[in-house]
Amino acid sequence: MKYVYFDCFSGASGDMILGALLSLGVNPEEFNQAISSLKLTVKIKVKKEQSGGLSGLRVQVETATGSPARNFREVKKVIEISRLPVRVKEKALLIFKRLFEAEARVHGQPFDRVHLHEAAADDALVDIVGCCWLLDRLKVSSVYFSPVNTGQGFVRTTHGFLPVPPPAVAELMTGFVIYHTEENTELLTPTGAAILTTLGQQWIDRPQLKYEKIGYGLGQRQLQSQPNVLRVFYGEEKEVNSLPPVMLVEANLDDSSPQILGHFLNHALELGALEAYITPVVMKKNRPGHKLTLLAEIDKIDRLIEEVFKETSTIGVRYFPVERQILRREIRQIKIKGCPIGVKVSYAGQRVINIQPEYEDCLQAARKLGQPVKRIMALALGKADKWWEK
Repeated sequence: MKYVYFDCFSGASGDMILGALLSLGVNPEEFNQAISSLKLTVKIKVKKEQSGGLSGLRVQVETATGSPARNFREVKKVIEISRLPVRVKEKALLIFKRLFEAEARVHGQPFDRVHLHEAAADDALVDIVGCCWLLDRLKVSSVYFSPVNTGQGFVRTTHGFLPVPPPAVAELMTGFVIYHTEENTELLTPTGAAILTTLGQQWIDRPQLKYEKIGYGLGQRQLQSQPNVLRVFYGEEKEVNSLPPVMLVEANLDDSSPQILGHFLNHALELGALEAYITPVVMKKNRPGHKLTLLAEIDKIDRLIEEVFKETSTIGVRYFPVERQILRREIRQIKIKGCPIGVKVSYAGQRVINIQPEYEDCLQAARKLGQPVKRIMALALGKADKWWEK
């Protein structure tokens, strides 16, 4: 399977995403044929043009005058009666559902009463459904994207002039990294934000990629100081390092009880810490103490640090980024006398490098069979021994 990584240095819109994906080698006529099953009164133009010295595809969706405002039920009907593959319909509806939910929260309306003008018009349907069809056509299994340039200033909408990013975009990008350059215009549209945040995973740092192709989708306007282009990298999923950046959080404790520390380790893991452990240390005045260490992805750090201060006696923490490597792994199933046991198989490339039965499964089997846990684990390893050769 394949991946795509969107480099959003000039934001993203639905038509820019279409152009970027089409430029990876999909025939525009085939794309038009697929979209025609939506039975919309639209005309799609795909042109090879330039922006800021970069060549790419610009997609224009021309609609009939007075494209209707739709609610989610009406959008769903348009999509469901089409002849598109079920997996394409399902992804498109997920994107629209997230878009309608954001609009409902922003405007304080019930979900089923929200009517979208720009974001549910015919061109938005083409953008969202077309994006899902292209990803399916390109056999893309994973979507990633960079921090997103939103632009700045104000934009005219059906609700009047609104600040950039508009409320719906700001709602959709909650929890994701955004920024802006000096371009005084809207660069990230609600449609673009909904597609990226529904289907994609954001990488804050530039990833390690081995790619086959690069595509370029052009925006509709010329910018003052940079190309108005969405760049997409395309390659084999197995060739991408998809590890999100992580931080190490540390705190020294010299007056916390073991009961509280034991409770907090479990609490930190529940909050999303990848690792949580205590190390004995000798502190000032030669007093024995503990060093609390947490490993977590960046978006979990603020909450974890807040809980460290709330649940322990420390008055200061330190944190810093760290790099890591992990093995690809999968869980396979075996049975020991009818008891199911998961076995974690880890790989370096395509080579099996570690096999380990799941302890909790072995414990349950041992209790049911009246056997020592170590014997069940040995039997599981014996059954899994053949996987080393593969």
